[in-house]
Amino acid sequence: MGKITVVGLGYGDEESLPLGVYRLLTRAKTLWLRTEKHPVVDQLAEEGVGYRTFDAVYEKHGDFPSVYREIADGLLALALEGKDPVYAVPGHPVVAEEVVGILLREGDDHGVTVEVKGGSSFLDPVFACLGVDPVEGFQLLDGTALQADQLNPRFHQLIAQVYDRMIASEVKLTLMEVYPDDFPVTVVTAAGVAGMEQVSEVSLFELDREERYGNLSTVYVPPAQDAAVLHRQFSTLAAIVARLRAPDGCPWDRKQTHESLRPYLLEEAYEFLEAVAEGDRESMADELGDVLLQVLLHAQIASETGDFDLRDVVQNLADKLVRRHPHVFGDESAEDSSQVKAKWEEIKKRERAAKGEARQSLLEGIPSTFPALKRAHKLQKKAAKVGFDWKEADGVLNKLEEELVELMAASPEEREGEVGDLLFSAVALARFYDVDPEQALLAACHKFVRRFHKVEEAARKAGGKVESFPLEQLDRWWDAAKEEEWDGNAFKGESKE
Repeated sequence: MGKITVVGLGYGDEESLPLGVYRLLTRAKTLWLRTEKHPVVDQLAEEGVGYRTFDAVYEKHGDFPSVYREIADGLLALALEGKDPVYAVPGHPVVAEEVVGILLREGDDHGVTVEVKGGSSFLDPVFACLGVDPVEGFQLLDGTALQADQLNPRFHQLIAQVYDRMIASEVKLTLMEVYPDDFPVTVVTAAGVAGMEQVSEVSLFELDREERYGNLSTVYVPPAQDAAVLHRQFSTLAAIVARLRAPDGCPWDRKQTHESLRPYLLEEAYEFLEAVAEGDRESMADELGDVLLQVLLHAQIASETGDFDLRDVVQNLADKLVRRHPHVFGDESAEDSSQVKAKWEEIKKRERAAKGEARQSLLEGIPSTFPALKRAHKLQKKAAKVGFDWKEADGVLNKLEEELVELMAASPEEREGEVGDLLFSAVALARFYDVDPEQALLAACHKFVRRFHKVEEAARKAGGKVESFPLEQLDRWWDAAKEEEWDGNAFKGESKE
């Protein structure tokens, strides 16, 4: 079996190296350095220690995963050739060293023993330099692969491997997704190295403005106290809702129950749909927040009774999305949306069977609290799956005409039922034309409101109220509003009606 010995060069010069590590470096027959850009390397060169570096590999590739892969493969190959390389890295071998992680994971599979020796981490001198107590909570993140969802602004955050301005620029843009542009950050280079240590505090937007980076650079982001930062965190929102429900919280929020909140969830959902219909993006964001508040309130109430909590809600949703998308998260495939829908329904059926929830009727599972148009649409789609449906739209049109005739002939007592039949048939026609009847009627309501506002405006300009003008005049204003809308939407495919 071959062997790779991994050692850390520490955070500074040779004075920071343990004696055992220093002897290992000076006596190694095959010494490879991740980079020669480290204070210890000059001392090794002065003592005539022979070494080779992987610096050229960094220049060869345009992404870090490829760099790490090539270095790991090279070291494994040397070990299998019996050369038993010593691989030296800046700082500690297992802190921010992806290559070492690869070697530890894959060494046994290649018949190679990987031994890790000590080395002082840069974390100690960085904390000392900044005056930060790590027990307060901190995150150590990789600047070459930083993602916004990794950031927790309540903690001290150290972003390592910020080698140059290009990486600093990517780090800056990622941080700006969470922090304001002028948030103070600190760049620490060569912490604890006499004569080399540099510390500079800058505003976030200035992070990539100067050449202040190297292999020993770290970006420090302090904990945020500002609501402008914390109020963008989901955990903060959940904590606010919990506070509202606390014994000394808001009397209105404290007295709410699942039952009392039911109308508000519907109300907020419809207000969001209103914003969508109006194309008001700012209102959409606001109304979605109101919908989310209802979700958080229900989850908080349930947590207080021990039924479930917000984590259960999130986990159930995440599990369901992964489970019902095997073509994304698994090995299955789906070519189009129809195949996706078919898989979704099949998975739902298996889930119900696993729970022992055998349904007595195909029409079960459609909430009776749905709006009538939505419920009619769902019921018809369920029945259509087993062939209980017209074969083409002409059949629906004939049925619609039939129901209209029956309505015209109905007695006053029969009219409600006949109107219901007529509307049910209209829903069927919408379904055949692949139109959501609920959204279609909602759009028609918005259209009516827009045009009636135009009529009211015309009446005001004419010096009166709507009710003071004859119907013929109102009709002319209405037609003018229709014409004006159609002229503006002629190229959007909207109807002139």
